[in-house]
Amino acid sequence: MSRKSEETINNFTNKYAKICVDYNAINPELFDEYGVKRGLRDKNGKGVLSGLTNISLIKSSEEIDGKRVPCEGQLYYRGYNIFDLVRGFQNDGRYGFDECAYLLLFGELPTVEQLMEFKKTLAYSMTLPTNFVRDVIMKAPSHDIMNSMTKSVLTLASYDDRVSDLSLDNVLRQSLMLISVFPMLAVYGYHAYNHYECDESLYIHRPDPTLSTAENLLRMLRPDKAYTPLEAKVLDAALVLHMEHGGGNNSTFTTRVVTSSGSDTYSVIAAALSSLKGPKHGGANIKVVQMMEDLRRNVDDVTDEEQVRAYLYRLLNKEAFDRSGLIYGMGHAVYSISDPRACVFKRFVENLATEKNRHKDFELYSMIERLAPEVIAEKCKIYKGVSANVDFYSGFVYSMLDIPMELYTPIFAIARIVGWSAHRMEELINVDKIIRPAYESIVTLKPYKTLQDRSTPKLDEHEKEVFQLPLHDASC
Repeated sequence: MSRKSEETINNFTNKYAKICVDYNAINPELFDEYGVKRGLRDKNGKGVLSGLTNISLIKSSEEIDGKRVPCEGQLYYRGYNIFDLVRGFQNDGRYGFDECAYLLLFGELPTVEQLMEFKKTLAYSMTLPTNFVRDVIMKAPSHDIMNSMTKSVLTLASYDDRVSDLSLDNVLRQSLMLISVFPMLAVYGYHAYNHYECDESLYIHRPDPTLSTAENLLRMLRPDKAYTPLEAKVLDAALVLHMEHGGGNNSTFTTRVVTSSGSDTYSVIAAALSSLKGPKHGGANIKVVQMMEDLRRNVDDVTDEEQVRAYLYRLLNKEAFDRSGLIYGMGHAVYSISDPRACVFKRFVENLATEKNRHKDFELYSMIERLAPEVIAEKCKIYKGVSANVDFYSGFVYSMLDIPMELYTPIFAIARIVGWSAHRMEELINVDKIIRPAYESIVTLKPYKTLQDRSTPKLDEHEKEVFQLPLHDASC
């Protein structure tokens, strides 16, 4: 594109973006007047009931004497407490990803024979089409690995002869394949970016079907394929804890909305990926790490509670970091007293910090986990308690595992595709209506005007020159 063309487009978008604001801004008072629950949540944070699910249960409050009272957060996969699930496979010294994936997809914990059969099926599904890595992933690499994965998922549809077949056995086949290849799509996408955009060495390691998902992730990512047992177990725990979180989170709701339209599996998962990549959803752990880096640059003594507390106040006052007024990793749409995923994860984090000689960093995170709720309570009017969420520690873990920041959200996707797949099948089995929420229209009716009768906005001389350019530029 020529410089003149680019200037023309920029002038147009700058001008008309302001017009968009003028004609699209809605008075916030009207939301209350019409009883609209923005974000599908009321003022107390309670979500609008839009469906039923038998996949997971999130508990953050209980009813006492007719009133909802916050309680310690609890998370159940198919009725099993996440604490018990993680404790079970950790005590037995095995990896939990496949076991919990089976549980979410099929409703019950597998027997030894069922788990072996499931693992074998996933291993056989762990293949990409011939030359797919070269012709798709390596072409047009992007620093945004979520975009790279979305492109890859949509391209995989071209290799599937039954792409639009919505029979349950076919959807399950497609889901298992995507669950199996997601680690490859993410890691290979990063290696392509790292080589072609960052001029680093390129290496593509094939996954080992005898290893766990966490082990394969580390094996494919690292030049020497090496990792410690603790590293793999901590990453496995992270994948299990991120695997599912009810039907109301943004990406899972997206999964169910697009599924309800009758769309194919690849399009549904691409939509879910697009939802997850947003910084308000799956990208939050990156913000935590960046915030902590900013804290270290701007606080003289990170062991001094008063200095750290003062920095947290500056965050809330929009005077530090990205000036958003947020302490990232603190608070959750559902949990108030505690996020059970963060509680489970913290034990693994401390062990890994000891192995990596980063216990001082762990102490800083623990200090902020304790101080931030106090600072938020003093500074802000909140309707419920605030506690650390799972994102607060996950970014710290990934940094200790030397996982590049570009892969933080893709790792979330590698875990969450299991939940998405379970919800897609539940939607297909139980509901035959398209999800179509209502929006109250506040349009003002206007009489039609002919083109000649419409007022023309005044253009200065520069704008006249710009908008008289030919539509097509031969230099392109």
